[in-house]
Amino acid sequence: MNLEGRLIGNRYEILEKIGNGGMATVYKARCHVLNRNVAVKVLKEEFTTDAEFIKRFNIEAQAAASLSHPNIVSIYDVGSEGEIHYIVMELVQGKTLKEIITDDGILPWKWTVNIAIQIASALEVAHRNNIVHRDIKPHNIIITENGTAKVTDFGIAKAVSNSTITSFGATIGSVHYFSPEHARGGYTDAKSDLYSLGVVMYEMLTGKVPFDADTPVSVALKHMQEVPEEPKKLNSTIPESVNKIIIKAMQKDPNLRYSSATEMLVDLREAIKNPNGNFVVMNRTEIDEPTRVIRTDGEEPKENKKQSVFKKKWVKVLLILLICALVFGGAMFATFKMLTGSGPNEVQIPSLVGLNIDEAKGKLDELNLKYEITEEFSPEGKEVGLVLAQEPKYQDNFKINETEVIKLTVSKGIEMVEIPKVAGNTKEEAIEKLEAANLKYEITEEINDKIEEGIVIRQEPEAGEEIAKDSTIKIYVSLGRGIKEVTVPYVIGKTEEEARKMIEDAGLTIETVRYETDTTKPNGQVLKQSIDADKVVDEKTPVTLTVNKLEEIKTGTLNINLKSLLRYQKEYDDEGEEIPAESVEVEVRVTSNGSEDTVYKKSHKEDTEKITVQIEGVGTVTVKIFVDGVREKQEQMDLSSGSAVLNID
Repeated sequence: MNLEGRLIGNRYEILEKIGNGGMATVYKARCHVLNRNVAVKVLKEEFTTDAEFIKRFNIEAQAAASLSHPNIVSIYDVGSEGEIHYIVMELVQGKTLKEIITDDGILPWKWTVNIAIQIASALEVAHRNNIVHRDIKPHNIIITENGTAKVTDFGIAKAVSNSTITSFGATIGSVHYFSPEHARGGYTDAKSDLYSLGVVMYEMLTGKVPFDADTPVSVALKHMQEVPEEPKKLNSTIPESVNKIIIKAMQKDPNLRYSSATEMLVDLREAIKNPNGNFVVMNRTEIDEPTRVIRTDGEEPKENKKQSVFKKKWVKVLLILLICALVFGGAMFATFKMLTGSGPNEVQIPSLVGLNIDEAKGKLDELNLKYEITEEFSPEGKEVGLVLAQEPKYQDNFKINETEVIKLTVSKGIEMVEIPKVAGNTKEEAIEKLEAANLKYEITEEINDKIEEGIVIRQEPEAGEEIAKDSTIKIYVSLGRGIKEVTVPYVIGKTEEEARKMIEDAGLTIETVRYETDTTKPNGQVLKQSIDADKVVDEKTPVTLTVNKLEEIKTGTLNINLKSLLRYQKEYDDEGEEIPAESVEVEVRVTSNGSEDTVYKKSHKEDTEKITVQIEGVGTVTVKIFVDGVREKQEQMDLSSGSAVLNID
């Protein structure tokens, strides 16, 4: 079933297949809710027919989702859609440890121990949360580009091992990394994961697994019955301490292995500092059986004569009588002591807190007092060997008898931790790593045009150094270019004032305002903007606006002396009487912005000396005067002053 191109869970768009395992197919997907790439692991069809398995699978996956650690691949979501059952996880860029071993063969011991420390740290957190992986192998460990180990598939193996699925007929997990108890189908716990981690270290340092055979069953039997060849014999560069760590982790008896991931971590970290040290304690059984001789002819070996003596009846009776006599004598002695009132001496309890352990021992020896010593790290930084506490506590006039044991707590000094590498991580990843290492942090943000925003540029002190627990590490986080990016608003059609406010509110500046005339648009309206709307630019980028500017219509006064314009002369009839002036039609036309309009048209007597006409227009206009349809005068009139007067005579 290929899901590429499909949207599942109404949010995860499947982009491409990136992996294929025995149980599931892994896809790269895009989460449309949080707008990020994720990995989606989809169970294969043969696993979806068992309701009990699906139920357990969901429970285990949800439990694993609660784990938060820099070395554990985060689980974001668990869901189903029809017959599709899936887990959404962090998408990690890198190679599996198996791919690295295949490509590089034998790996350097320091690099191997560093990776083992990260895996053990992940297991430590999981085991504290009662989650056992049960399938630790190089295939389930991803190494990122900056060298961080990420363990994946927590909880899935348990779901499979507890299910009733039998149809697929294959062993879940890789038998090459199984613990003996896992191989025989017995009870598996945290120590099984530590065995598998030992096998992974073995393979990293030798280039091969400790047990191999033609069939999975044969490999499983070897895990249960055979002792692996010491890794140091296959790779002489392996330090003695690392060799012992692997051997201890791979003990067939779980009781002989490390008791916890925390205990194994202590040895792994010490191995980095003291590779050839003799600090790895190999556990032993409580009762070491003596060597027995096994006869090949079917007969039992003859018993030792000294041993056979104790099987005679009279000897047994004699021993019983002797024991009874001793018990009776002891009881009589104790009764005598009680009756005579004698008992242990009582002494004043000494004040030991603040003394050096040697001084404290001296005082206790003088008083014939016994003591027990427990070492603890001192949060206050008390020097090594200083007595931090005593039990019973010191009190004036408080006596104890000589048989009591004084319990002393002695300082181991300041607990030191190794500084993890956080440079190159995101700020959030760096904080997780430092908190996991019991370190505090101080964040300083810096502008850096070469490193992406939110990434740690450097750290002080450097990674790998040892420092007191709860010390503060300075991390310097990139602000990127340090310039905020903003989106350009659309201001065309707005007034100049509205456009200015929108540009400034968006975090931009007005560089220039230019003016153009467009008679088809309202006066004062923005016609153009120098940067297109919706474009993302740096904050305070200058923007140029082009605004429509129409000249204001002004009014002037036209005075026409019609009598003078027509050169009118009085006329008389034959009798000497004045002939009245005739009426004529006076028309005034004004040309403004290429458009000619008649603004005045009336009849007047030819001898009219003053006709007043109001002229409106923009800038300089052309005034034409017609009398009975004949143009008599044409003049230019500048109206820009608003008080222009044109006299025509």
